[in-house]
Amino acid sequence: MSLKVGLFGFGRTGAVVAGEIAKDPELSLQWICRRNVENTQHFASRVLGYDSDFAPFITADHLTEEFFKSHPVDLVIDFSTGTTTQVYEKLAHHGIKIVSAISNYNDSELNRVKSISTNTSVLYSPNITLGINWLLMASKILKSMIPHADVEVVEEHFRQKKDISGTALKLAHHLDLDPNEHVNSIRVGGIVGKHEVIFGLPYQTIRLTHESINRAAFGTGAIFAAKWLRDQPHGFYSMEQVLQQSFKQKLREMQ
Repeated sequence: MSLKVGLFGFGRTGAVVAGEIAKDPELSLQWICRRNVENTQHFASRVLGYDSDFAPFITADHLTEEFFKSHPVDLVIDFSTGTTTQVYEKLAHHGIKIVSAISNYNDSELNRVKSISTNTSVLYSPNITLGINWLLMASKILKSMIPHADVEVVEEHFRQKKDISGTALKLAHHLDLDPNEHVNSIRVGGIVGKHEVIFGLPYQTIRLTHESINRAAFGTGAIFAAKWLRDQPHGFYSMEQVLQQSFKQKLREMQ
């Protein structure tokens, strides 16, 4: 039985994520909630190149009791601007699980998401690509093994990205680094997203690097998270937890 999915956001990344969801045989894209709906574009399927009508565009105003009854979903994936946390309580009320890939939650929004997880399953990851979460886990392990190393985080993104990468800030937090001193930002055209953790040791340097070469990487990560979250009880989860669980399981199988 396919997992019925709703999507928040249809910007540059959201549109690519929608395409990845639509291609997955285990998922069924039911609708896409965006800020505005154009009169000439009623179905995301047409924008994505399909000849059939599915995944209608809606706005937040459509998310009523009647809508959830007539357009039920099992899970929502959020690639919007972050203001959609205001409707998370509605989702939880209808038993809808949430995968959030928002990178710029403020403290109030993040606290709201955490509180909602008492009533549904929520997986939150500011960068939901599989690779970046492996980088996070590997960096933490390496830091614990060589705590005396000099550590710097470098993040590179397209020129239009103004804020410091939320992923870089998360890396700094988990590595006990002051982001003002140890996060270095580069903005040049053509880069989707690159993160590097550099460990400086006497006579050697270790570099752990992850680079997204296509926004579809966010889609595959979100789909991986959605399939994992489907069977989880109410609670607040992270991609790091998902990968740690998978890593430990594989280690046991290898022994």
